[in-house]
Amino acid sequence: MRRHPVETVEERYRCVQTLKRQGASVEQACRVLEVSRSGYYGWKAEKTCRRRLQNQALRRRLIELHEKYPAMGLDSLYRLLKPEFGCSRKRVHRQMRLAGISSVRRRAYKTTTHSNHSHPIAPNLLQRNFSFDRPDQAWVGDITYIPTGEGWLYLAIVKDLCTRKIVGYAFSDRIDTRLTLAALDMAYRRRKPARGLIFHSDRGIQYAARGYRERLEAYGIRQSMSRRGDPYDNAVAENFFSCLKCELVHLKHYPTRAAAQDDIFAYLEAFYNTIRPHSALGWRSPASFEAELAASAA
Repeated sequence: MRRHPVETVEERYRCVQTLKRQGASVEQACRVLEVSRSGYYGWKAEKTCRRRLQNQALRRRLIELHEKYPAMGLDSLYRLLKPEFGCSRKRVHRQMRLAGISSVRRRAYKTTTHSNHSHPIAPNLLQRNFSFDRPDQAWVGDITYIPTGEGWLYLAIVKDLCTRKIVGYAFSDRIDTRLTLAALDMAYRRRKPARGLIFHSDRGIQYAARGYRERLEAYGIRQSMSRRGDPYDNAVAENFFSCLKCELVHLKHYPTRAAAQDDIFAYLEAFYNTIRPHSALGWRSPASFEAELAASAA
């Protein structure tokens, strides 16, 4: 008759550990579970060695990611490493401490646009509703500036509110309507959205100008604008710029506009849209989230 329900030798060794924590001696536990003490100690030593090797591999990967993305914090690193190592958040945190790794972030500076003009102001169609269940239902746009040795480099972006992906962007040494139109045109060419999509921005002249309004109308896009003096109405776009500044721009010195543009292009296409986990997407990247949406709709 079987004296215990444990099937495999490894399971019995684990039970020995459990009984030992509960106060039994190794000799007693091994006798009850019908395993040898030498076998148990050999299994324990092998397990410890295996764990040590796994931790070493985990630390090496952490160091690689930190060197490449120095501003990435614990939660983002954990979400990237979990599929590969099956590790817990506490384990990643412990290995970060042992490796001397911590997120390198600096405060983002505020960006502003010129909103004192006589152009028409569109109504706020979002009312701070930033959640949409399908891509290309609503986009947001904004402009920021990047310091370089040659002067400011201006960046305009278009961001999808469902996937959080940057679907369009443009660079210029001038902050004008041509800049915002270039970002919008890129987004439209890439996504080819159905008519009725909402485009939301602040009240800046670059978005209120006649040329911009006419382009939106030609694309069948409905224009929406933030209320006066309320930065939270366009919080999703401003959040992207905060990430860009904290995770990249503030950690670099760009001698030329071209150097800044190349670096930001790589950040957008090779990291933010494709790799960086987003808490609003359940810690998935925009590309992964969009692929899951497409698969579920198929």
